[in-house]
Amino acid sequence: MAAGALNGIKVVELAGIGPGPCAGMMLADMGAQVTVIDRPVPDKEAAAVFAKYAIFNRGKQSVALNLKDPDAVEALLRIIDDADVLIEGFRPGVMERLGLGPEVCCARNPKLVYGRMTGWGQTGPLSHAAGHDPNYIALTGALWAGGSHEQRPTAPLTLIGDLGGGTMMLVFGILSAIIHAKQSGEGQIVDAAITDGSAYISTLLWGMHNSGQMTDVPGSGWADFGSPWHDTYQCSDGEYVTVCALEPQFYALLIQALELTEDPVFADQWDKTKWPAGKARFRDIFAAKTRQQWCDQFEGTDVCFAPVLNFSEALEHPHNVARETFFTRDGISQPSPAPKLSRTPGEAGEVPVAGANTAEVLGSLGLDSETLVKLNG
Repeated sequence: MAAGALNGIKVVELAGIGPGPCAGMMLADMGAQVTVIDRPVPDKEAAAVFAKYAIFNRGKQSVALNLKDPDAVEALLRIIDDADVLIEGFRPGVMERLGLGPEVCCARNPKLVYGRMTGWGQTGPLSHAAGHDPNYIALTGALWAGGSHEQRPTAPLTLIGDLGGGTMMLVFGILSAIIHAKQSGEGQIVDAAITDGSAYISTLLWGMHNSGQMTDVPGSGWADFGSPWHDTYQCSDGEYVTVCALEPQFYALLIQALELTEDPVFADQWDKTKWPAGKARFRDIFAAKTRQQWCDQFEGTDVCFAPVLNFSEALEHPHNVARETFFTRDGISQPSPAPKLSRTPGEAGEVPVAGANTAEVLGSLGLDSETLVKLNG
C-alpha cells in the first residue's frame, strides 16, 4: 500500500479523552507518525489485555512518561523539538505549569503547530470551568436545535460536540496550520474550543434560522422534525425507520408509495397547518409494517429512506459491507478510516500497549544512561 497522505508528518499527542485522541487517530490513519505520551501504568499485564479496546490509539506509538519528573519533561521537550504537531487537551494553564506551554515549545521549535483542545477555549469567562459535550453544545444552540416540541433537547452522544465541534475542528485547524508552516516555516497555536466548533458546524442551521425556516420554537420547522416527511417512525416490531423527502420530487414519490396522493393533508408539502395531522397519519402507516418490510419496499429508491440500525446491525448492512465502512480485528469491530483517498488511502494501524515504544523513542534522544534507566522504569 502507498504511504499515507500525511506520511512524514510527526505528531506528539498527550494522552487524554475524547476529541484529542480521536484527532490523533485520524492523523495516524492518514499516515502521520503519532507518538502518544501515556502515563506510566503500574500493571502492564492488565494494560496489555485492555489495549485493544483503545481504538483511538490505533496506528500510534506509545511512550510512558511521568510528567511530574523534570527529566521526563526534558525528554518530552526533545521529542517535541522534532515534531510538526503537538496535541494537548488539558485545562488552560496546565501545560504552562508543566513547563510545556507554547512559549517554551514554540521557542524551541518555531515551526511547531501547537494544538490545544478544550471545551470552552483558552479564553473567556468559562475557560477554566469543568464541562462535557452536552454543556458545550447547550451554550451554542446546537443542543436546542436537536430537540422538538414533543421531547426535551437530547444530545446525540458525543457526535456534535466532542467529535464534530471538537475533533473535526482541531484536525481542520492543524492541517491548515501545517500547510502554512510548510510554506512559511512559522508554526502557530490552534485554539480549538468545542463551543466554537459546534457553533461553526451549525452554520447551515443558523442560515435556516435567519430565513425563518427554523424559529426559536422547537419543532416549528422541517429541519427540527416539525414536518411529517422529515422524522423517525416506529414500526410494528418496535424498530425505527427514517424518512427525509425534502425535495418536491422525492416527496411526491413518498406520498405516492404510501398511497396518499388523494389525501388533502398531503396536497401541499409546505402547509404547516397540516403537518400535525400528517405526522399522526405517518405514525399509523409506518406502525403497520415491520422495519424489514419497509426496507424491502423503500431501500434503494428515491423516497429518502433508511432503517435505524444499532451498531451490530450496521456492521452487517450490505451497503456498509460493500464500502468496507467497518472492519474487525482481533474481535474488535471499528470504523474504517475515512474519507477514502484514491491515491493514498488511509490505513488503521495496530493499537499499542501503553509505553510499548518508550525505550526505542527515548533511546534516540541522546539522554545519558542514568536518565534512560530511570525513565524506562
